[in-house]
Amino acid sequence: MAWDEWEQLKQQAAERSSTQMQLNQVADPGGGGGGAPQGDLVVSQKDLKAVGDAANTLYKDLDRYSDLARISSMTAAGGLADQGFLIGEALDHVAVRWVDQVQSLLDACVHIYSHLDFTKAVHQGDEDRIHATISGIETLDKGFDQHRGY
Repeated sequence: MAWDEWEQLKQQAAERSSTQMQLNQVADPGGGGGGAPQGDLVVSQKDLKAVGDAANTLYKDLDRYSDLARISSMTAAGGLADQGFLIGEALDHVAVRWVDQVQSLLDACVHIYSHLDFTKAVHQGDEDRIHATISGIETLDKGFDQHRGY
């Protein structure tokens, strides 16, 4: 009996899916179909370059200034520890953690810069390929037009 019921449910589901339309999008409140919804986020190559340049500048500044902070903290930690203060060890621990965190930030800056630089190169390659294809079609059209006497 359970198998009969299962087979009946499968048959009903198959009939529903074959006769009903399912849309994989939100209905347009204004009516009509239209194309895919357009967002308001627009990014230009100039914007991407600015983000990449900011990441590069941040990398350079963070590398330089964080190194000064690390050296100062470790020097202070060593001096305090030499004088018997327990806080010297704690400050040394913080300085070591500082180095780890700064390295994570530096890696993120490099990743951002490299990714944007790579993206720019890929898109430029796409643009060049499209331009070459369109130029080739235009050249062929001119050849056909000249052959026809236009």
